[in-house]
Amino acid sequence: MNNFLFVAAENDGIAKCKAGGMGDVVRDVPRQISERGDRVHIVVPSYSRLHQNGSFKTHLNIQLRGITYTAELYEVIPKKEYKNVHHYVIHHPEIEAGDIAHIYHNDPKEPFYTDAIKYIIFCTAVAEAIKKGSFGRLDIVHLHDWHSSLLLFLKTYHPAYSVLKQIRFVYTIHNLAIQGIRPFDNNYSSIKNWFPEIPIDHRGLMDYRYQDCINLMAVGIRFADAVHTVSPSYKEDVLLPSRPPEFIGGENLESDLQKANNEGRLFGVLNGSNYANIRVAETGNIYRNILKAIFIWLQEESKKYKADFLAHTGEKVVEFLKEPPSFVVSSVARLTEQKFYFFKRSPESLITILEQLEKVNGVFILLGTGDPDYETLFREVSYNHKNFIFINGQSEDVIDSLYLETDLYIMPSLFEPCGISQMLAMRNGHPCLVHQTGGLKDTVKHLKTGFCFDGESYDEKIRNMNEVLAQVLDIFTNDKTQWKKIQDNARKMRFTWEKSVDDYYKYLYSINP
Repeated sequence: MNNFLFVAAENDGIAKCKAGGMGDVVRDVPRQISERGDRVHIVVPSYSRLHQNGSFKTHLNIQLRGITYTAELYEVIPKKEYKNVHHYVIHHPEIEAGDIAHIYHNDPKEPFYTDAIKYIIFCTAVAEAIKKGSFGRLDIVHLHDWHSSLLLFLKTYHPAYSVLKQIRFVYTIHNLAIQGIRPFDNNYSSIKNWFPEIPIDHRGLMDYRYQDCINLMAVGIRFADAVHTVSPSYKEDVLLPSRPPEFIGGENLESDLQKANNEGRLFGVLNGSNYANIRVAETGNIYRNILKAIFIWLQEESKKYKADFLAHTGEKVVEFLKEPPSFVVSSVARLTEQKFYFFKRSPESLITILEQLEKVNGVFILLGTGDPDYETLFREVSYNHKNFIFINGQSEDVIDSLYLETDLYIMPSLFEPCGISQMLAMRNGHPCLVHQTGGLKDTVKHLKTGFCFDGESYDEKIRNMNEVLAQVLDIFTNDKTQWKKIQDNARKMRFTWEKSVDDYYKYLYSINP
């Protein structure tokens, strides 16, 4: 029996520990590993809340800043029990809940300042737990994004954790754009402050642009035994330099990725989707679920500042109870540059979409929270266009209804390492309109399982997006046979974790499955 440890910032295998797609992966892959007869331990930070109903396992005494910190390891109850899958959290008072999904902190003046501190404490505590044998004798440690890569710094440079050198380390890149860059010195969140006894290898750790800083994403790429991108096409993308906004590639780390590829350490394996035990809303409730969510938010103190907008949204949705639209486009995502850059830079492209939809009695429903500039843009568009419904909140019931009931799902992502939303929409037989990049290129085929747009220049991409939507509406309106065929093809597509984890064993873990 092989023994694995997953180390991440998120784990949707336990309640209230998810902000994005990483949480899905850290939930689903261990379940597949357990079905192969192997054992998996998953450890995430407690964020000062997730340990409260857990079972205390051990104290972890670690040396940081020249003093002893004491963290605590708890085993916690998962959403669903699986044989040989064990879930843990690490608690320390300085590992606090952030303002993003009660996980990450947003520090506009000093990016990653607070997160760097809490993940330094977390990773060092994990290293101590491994050293103490809290997870048994490990064969594989699988790290996820920069939040966990400090373990590779400890493995490589810290004499107290030389035991880590005996274990194979795998590093998955979920979002290459978020790199965890912090100063080497002269800052409370610097590596020198937390590890004053370790000489700094500036050349091995530095960011190429800010050479007085450590780049924790680069640490993962440089020191892992295997580096993993979450789709084959995204692997090809990141080997090339970025040319924003036309092309998002290696984000200044392409030379490190090329080196990993030349050394046979870089692999592109597509994420899977969960096709069993699906939490599904009932059909026919989409507008009721939206109104119910709005009513709940209106009673929350934290939503008072947007109460007027929520009421405005509710008024528009009430009309659909009497006269539902004929065609519904939807999108669910955090409001970031990655997801909606096209609409932010070219609001006229969004207006064109709404004008096209108006001709077929169609609406665009967008659900998300995030960057205040994006929230402001979408609220303004909603006030001015009756067929744009901006749901500025988070609701699982509404999200389920959108995946279940809308006619077209749109993902105009600037870049997309893998994407899971398109898989969830296709699972329900809904075609997607996507930008042909990264994992979207691997999962949606134009006029077969959905619709794709691309272009050599930014302007060409915008023009093609609007032209492809016109093509979508023409097929929907005038060629029901082809529309149904595309729907059926989308529904039949299966991106299973079983197949993906077969490739994990072969390429990432170097284990015969």
